[in-house]
Amino acid sequence: MIVTYTQDDGTTERFDTDDLSALEAAAIEDAMDDVPWRVIENRLQVQDPTALRAIVWAFRCRDQAERVRFADFDVPGWRRRLRARITREEISDALTNIMREALAKSEDSMIDAVTPHLRKLAENPDDVDRCLDDLGKGHLTRREKASAA
Repeated sequence: MIVTYTQDDGTTERFDTDDLSALEAAAIEDAMDDVPWRVIENRLQVQDPTALRAIVWAFRCRDQAERVRFADFDVPGWRRRLRARITREEISDALTNIMREALAKSEDSMIDAVTPHLRKLAENPDDVDRCLDDLGKGHLTRREKASAA
């Protein structure tokens, strides 16, 4: 998952949770009162301010000689500055899991239902169509639906 932080001058810092070490992830879990990592990932997807702030805090701790306490770390204007987005790999994983379930039921409606949500969360919304193509579900892409309409 990618968390972006937009500075006052408009520049954007990008933090990839895949770049966190195990100790950093554990520190985030601890700072958030022992919230398991899978719950933190879910909270990032719904743009939870504490989870977003925790990711930025963990990366900031790398650059600071004296570690800032999480309770004291703040991001003013977090709603307009912080955003979590999923990567192409995460989109592919989600679609693959959904496709397994859909194939078991011989239906595409589950994939069709989740693709707008994946596009909204995606760092690059076109990655959703690329992953659908990779899974042999190109007929469910946005461009196919647009041309069919």
